[in-house]
Amino acid sequence: MAGFPPSAAGQVTLANWRTPPFNKWSFTHLRELIPSAAIANDPDDVAALPAAPVDLGGVEFEFDGLRHDIERFLAETETDGMLVLREGGIVHEHYGPGMDAATPHFFASVTKSVLGLVAGVLAGRGALDVGAPVTDWIPEVAETAWAGATLRDLLDMRAGILFDEDYLATSGAIIAYRKAQGWDPLAPGEEPSDLRTWFRSLTEPDGPHGGAFHYVSPNTDLLGWVIERAAGRRYTDLVSELLWRPMGATADAYITVDRLGAPRAAGGMCATLRDLALVGQLVANRGRRDGRQIVPADWIDDILTGGDPAAWDAGDFAPYFPGMEAHYRSKWYVRRGDAPLAFGVGVYGQNVFADPENGIVIAKMSSQAPPLDERLIALTMRGVEAIRRHLAGG
Repeated sequence: MAGFPPSAAGQVTLANWRTPPFNKWSFTHLRELIPSAAIANDPDDVAALPAAPVDLGGVEFEFDGLRHDIERFLAETETDGMLVLREGGIVHEHYGPGMDAATPHFFASVTKSVLGLVAGVLAGRGALDVGAPVTDWIPEVAETAWAGATLRDLLDMRAGILFDEDYLATSGAIIAYRKAQGWDPLAPGEEPSDLRTWFRSLTEPDGPHGGAFHYVSPNTDLLGWVIERAAGRRYTDLVSELLWRPMGATADAYITVDRLGAPRAAGGMCATLRDLALVGQLVANRGRRDGRQIVPADWIDDILTGGDPAAWDAGDFAPYFPGMEAHYRSKWYVRRGDAPLAFGVGVYGQNVFADPENGIVIAKMSSQAPPLDERLIALTMRGVEAIRRHLAGG
């Protein structure tokens, strides 16, 4: 997007914004392409992130037969920014070209993990019964494959919905989904849609509710609608009130919205790297900030221990994390073990990792070429484990 105006070949548009090299620009300028709504912080209550530097020069690990240090790890994973916290202090902070501490960056599906925390606050207040059928809140989907699914099924991606989340598809339901949310351009003469109308098109089941982990992003957008109905408020205002302000976010965030204002709760959020790290810090602190309980502790504990590893093993994403003992709960992935690691995953290399046992948080934003890539995911997990071991003294 250089020049006034940019050349035709260099313009970032709805048709190319997720592909390289255009995503390097779009991931930090998404509100210039797609309508969005602000998620306000409280400028009078910003969390302190004191400097607590640790030399990560000793972090080295083997991958694909090659020795990797931090510099090589960041370069190979197309990292735009990475922030490491230990006990709330900044151990390491890195920004690539076009990024700094004030730059909002695309979260992709880490947006889902934010919704998982907001749902926990509402559940803790008695405003949301996660065992209730989704149709109790959204009768508009009674004639769809969501009939009979509970909010818990949606939270844990265990709703039996026929939907192929193929990020490289050029036709089919996922393209109609993107057009409904305003993420893809309409074809000439094509009538505009919207998310809440589009939900009614998913009428085919692909199995029972409560079965295997089946990754369906529209589950989360539907939960965003449930949350608005349950609270009688706009989703963006709720995220601000229940999470963003209380956790001490350093700046406003924003989320993309469709033409009727429905939020892309499954993947449209953009915020600074430091604020992504604060989301992770909230999980690492079991929902607390400075002695105040923001997300119920039992909700965080349930994320860490309450998921079903058998559902994970039988599900869509186990091949991306081969050999990992894991589960998925309330929009968070969890590497199980004595020191469980809760993390969010977004396409093109967006991640936040929270290690409550060791007080470690790693937030990482990227602009990778493939949406999901087994090698890059494995490299990211290996690098994160190396940093975690280094800081934990293991």
